[in-house]
Amino acid sequence: MRASDRIWVALDTPDLDTALQLADRLSGAVGGYKVGLELYGAHGPRVVEELRRRGAGVFVDLKLHDIPNTVAGSAAALARLGVSLFTMHALGGPTMLTRGVEAADRAADEAGVARPTGLAVTILTSHSDAELDAVGVAGPCSAAVLRLAGMARDAGAGGLVCSPLEIRAVREVFREATLVVPGIRPASTDVAGDDQTRKATPARAVADGADRLVIGRPITRADDPLAAAQAIAAEIERG
Repeated sequence: MRASDRIWVALDTPDLDTALQLADRLSGAVGGYKVGLELYGAHGPRVVEELRRRGAGVFVDLKLHDIPNTVAGSAAALARLGVSLFTMHALGGPTMLTRGVEAADRAADEAGVARPTGLAVTILTSHSDAELDAVGVAGPCSAAVLRLAGMARDAGAGGLVCSPLEIRAVREVFREATLVVPGIRPASTDVAGDDQTRKATPARAVADGADRLVIGRPITRADDPLAAAQAIAAEIERG
């Protein structure tokens, strides 16, 4: 896999034109794009369709978390759009995860598109041990991530979203997982108002076993996003 293919850019904006202009500018320089709650909430399936029309891989990160039947229906709807990756929150439990994966696979087969990888989100990278304790989840974060990783594996998830600090430990628990890792900060980048508490450089994350790196502000807020993406790919290759 090329270093650039590991980079998935977070299109965290409610403005569709801005997102698509950025995707056009980065075409061929990154592996795909993450569509989160902000952009999907503003434009729904249209943003996926527009990115797919450009030949881009699409990772829809909605962290589905509801009763199993509702998550199954939502996962199926995303699969029909042809997304490459989608997320469910592991705290929804094993039945929810299993139903989501199975429904997505069936819907993709019926639509004649590739099956998406259903990813389980373990613990958000913005959470600290203290915040985990505040919501009543037994910590520390590193232990909670491993418990949820094992559960997701047994429930049939295709991979995990985890912070850079848990990559190696998670890989031991879920060896075949596709590991998608946010909280990535290039060595030369300082992000103003950074809310990521568990983070690492691109080279370190890949060396530890990450498959895909979700990178937003270091690219999207750069004066030259294409140059920033290319620099990150070069950093990965050097590492």
